[in-house]
Amino acid sequence: MAGLLGAALVALSLGVGAHDVAAQTAGGPTLAAVKARGVVLCGTSGASPGFGLFDARGELRGMDADICRAVAASVFGDATKVRYIVMTAPQRIVSLQAGTIDLAAQSLTWTQTRETNNGLEFTGTHFYDGQGFLVRRALGITEGKALDGATICLPQGGRAEINAAEWARAAGIRFTPLIFERADEGIAAYEARRCDALSNDATLLLGIRSRLQDPAEHLVLADRISKEPLGAYVRKGDEQWLDIVKWTLHALINAEELGVTQANLDEMLKSQNPLVQRLLGVTGEHGRFMGLDSRWAYNVIRAMGNYGEIFERHFGEASQTPTPRGLNRLWTQGGLMYGAPIQ
Repeated sequence: MAGLLGAALVALSLGVGAHDVAAQTAGGPTLAAVKARGVVLCGTSGASPGFGLFDARGELRGMDADICRAVAASVFGDATKVRYIVMTAPQRIVSLQAGTIDLAAQSLTWTQTRETNNGLEFTGTHFYDGQGFLVRRALGITEGKALDGATICLPQGGRAEINAAEWARAAGIRFTPLIFERADEGIAAYEARRCDALSNDATLLLGIRSRLQDPAEHLVLADRISKEPLGAYVRKGDEQWLDIVKWTLHALINAEELGVTQANLDEMLKSQNPLVQRLLGVTGEHGRFMGLDSRWAYNVIRAMGNYGEIFERHFGEASQTPTPRGLNRLWTQGGLMYGAPIQ
């Protein structure tokens, strides 16, 4: 009783109720399983430039991969405690539902059906994108409508098929879809000229283009035929695990906004800014509310940097997938990235 009363007093000072503290400290099955196992199981494609692609040393590199590492850093204080499970698009939702993975971070779009019909919970947008088309410059095509009568390579099991079909109906054109279960098979078909265009999220297409034999011979059309807010999913029903993954993302975004970087992290522990103090665990009990250490966000930034650093690493000018930041700029810079307050 005394312990709960103490927690309630702390909670009241921070603007939350005793019931909220009791609910949070009770814990959930996913965090318990992750801690017992010693690693976070992360579902990924392993074939998405900029988001998750294996390098020459067999290490998975990309924004989705780093989100999984950030979650591992939140839980364990160690970003290496993550195991990637490679799967095709049709497998990802089933695997998450079945508990084969703890989260799916695989360029997944936030949709109403995935949340209301598949028992999943979206944890926040870490990349804003839209579906586009990759074509050969030799075709002389400058807009999507010019693909009337074309053959278009599309990935199986995701939104791309539906988006392309709905776009074609609205535009009054016809095309022949060529569907592939694996991303590399679709790319190979495009390179072999089995299709006139490759359609997927535009950022993925920019990454694919950079890896073709002669990137200058190809272009990504300006058309965007869908909205693709991309992020990680968890199973519905475990609020603690949802909070951990969701607030890990908000911590990354807030760190960039507050000027907290991997390089100045320890110096920022001395900051008098209350927002920085709460973020880094100098004050408050925000980690404990989720069953984590008070330095959970500090550990994330120490391992991964802030959101802007992650973006620059995988999509900056010096990366292998240079991509304009656009909507993925901070809200203070005209973008949509907005970290909810840790308060």
